[in-house]
Amino acid sequence: MNKYYYYLLLTLVIASCASKPRKANEAEYDSKLNTFREVISSKEPEPLPIVTKTIISIDSLYTKQLYTFKDSISRMNPRDLQNGIKTEWVGTVNFNLRKPNFIIIHHTAQDSLQQTIRTFSLTRTQVSAHYIVADNGTVVQMLNDYLRAWHAGKGSWGRDTDINSSSIGIELDNNGNEPFSEAQITSLMALLSKLQKQYGIPAQNIIGHSDIAPTRKSDPSALFPWKTLAENGFGIWADDTLAPTPEGFNPELALRIIGYDTKNLSAAIKAFKLHYIQSDTTPTLDEKTVNMIYNIYKKI
Repeated sequence: MNKYYYYLLLTLVIASCASKPRKANEAEYDSKLNTFREVISSKEPEPLPIVTKTIISIDSLYTKQLYTFKDSISRMNPRDLQNGIKTEWVGTVNFNLRKPNFIIIHHTAQDSLQQTIRTFSLTRTQVSAHYIVADNGTVVQMLNDYLRAWHAGKGSWGRDTDINSSSIGIELDNNGNEPFSEAQITSLMALLSKLQKQYGIPAQNIIGHSDIAPTRKSDPSALFPWKTLAENGFGIWADDTLAPTPEGFNPELALRIIGYDTKNLSAAIKAFKLHYIQSDTTPTLDEKTVNMIYNIYKKI
């Protein structure tokens, strides 16, 4: 009998010791979670070089949506699996917020900054972006960088088929038929510099909407200065002199390696040329286009 009580006491001591680290973990988990709540809830404007700081009002729908997500990431309830097993919750202390790895550039195809803000503020439109850059260089942020905007739609880049979940969307106030202003591009590069430094986004991961959705989109237009951006470290560009392609080079395979979806090869070629050639956006795969594909492929 004494032996039985000894083992019972030993079991209780072990259980007690095991629960203390778990309680400490849960406390640290909750503390870190509260910190991240503050990060994703922040609506403070941040100054950028050569950019007018703009404050916009955030409607109650934004706040309501934000609290929905704050509640969901705090849930620690067990869940039933299909095999009848219930999941058990044990909080880890080793975590942080997921960070964006791509920046997708768009033009708004609308007539003004205010019109775009209104479009992104209506529930029925089901479209949004993290930032809008106006023609005069003003920058408006509409969503925290860590949250998922609805700007990319159905598209892919390489093996990534959910671009909205891995990217920041930047809309340029431009109807698609006009040149982009110097003030707008200057502000865009200031914003890109901040985002690239903050999240470690590779230069080659700064791409356009048409790159990720070649069958549906053609923005930003052929007037967008991709070369200027690349010269400043935001994107990649071809060498001034294009080397001839080696024998046996497969441009379709190279396009896929770069990131393009080539299921519709003509659309992929047009999207590539819209980004890297611009003076010719036809689906023709001529010698210049093949050489350009080879040059960009080598830089990936």
